[in-house]
Amino acid sequence: MTPAPRLIIPVSSADDPRIASYLAVKERDLVRRDRLFIVEGKVTLSHLVEASRFAVESVFVTESRLEPLAQILAMLDPAIPVYVAPQEVMDRVAGFHLHRGVLALARRSADQNCEALIAKVSERSPATLLALVDLSNHDNVGACFRNAAALGADGVLLDAGSCDPLYRKSIRVSVGTALSLPYARSGTGEEIIGALQRHGFAVWALAPAGGEPLPDLVPPARLALMLGAEGPGLPAPLMAQARRVSIPMAAGVDSLNVATAGAIALAHVLASRSRRA
Repeated sequence: MTPAPRLIIPVSSADDPRIASYLAVKERDLVRRDRLFIVEGKVTLSHLVEASRFAVESVFVTESRLEPLAQILAMLDPAIPVYVAPQEVMDRVAGFHLHRGVLALARRSADQNCEALIAKVSERSPATLLALVDLSNHDNVGACFRNAAALGADGVLLDAGSCDPLYRKSIRVSVGTALSLPYARSGTGEEIIGALQRHGFAVWALAPAGGEPLPDLVPPARLALMLGAEGPGLPAPLMAQARRVSIPMAAGVDSLNVATAGAIALAHVLASRSRRA
């Protein structure tokens, strides 16, 4: 199935003004100026088109990727431009060899604060949220979203100190789930805990050591799993407001990658609830 010809706009130069938004523009500048973000790759484009709440502004692909993407592109509104260029032109635009050959520009929806998402999710039973505090690594944030989507979380909360999950790298590592899984990013860790508790959520704060063993715990109907940055972890004041939980580890290993820890905790919650269902 080939998209309608009027969708396809050939581009032969990296200086073409129609693709200026793709050209050597830092993602934070796109956000600041136009509230736009970039998606890279076929899988993430599929999530963007089929399952996200974000409006597609345009698509930019190499000539060799046009036919493999035909079914996805056919789902787009005919008014959305699809720019097509040789690989060497895309590489000059991106500033590096973009072997996936797929980019898209999308517009952010209205920001949602953490309390609003918590209130919405609290209407479900059971309900699980993953809360991230001060995670500044895009790979870890993307991996946390992928794990949360795969292991049954209803959404992700991020404090203002955590990096934007709509950075291109975070979206790519999340395998597009950052585009479809509900999330909110606002406030501080203390404010997030306060909102969670107001809406009846228990908060389990993951710590490398000194907490109750995760395998011994039965998840309540409403639960938030809170993770801090690798290295410093969650601040002591936050730990004091939550239930401190640790994942048993072999002797001689002091910690896990933050996304791995979140995946283990989410898997425990999912398995425990499945056994009790």
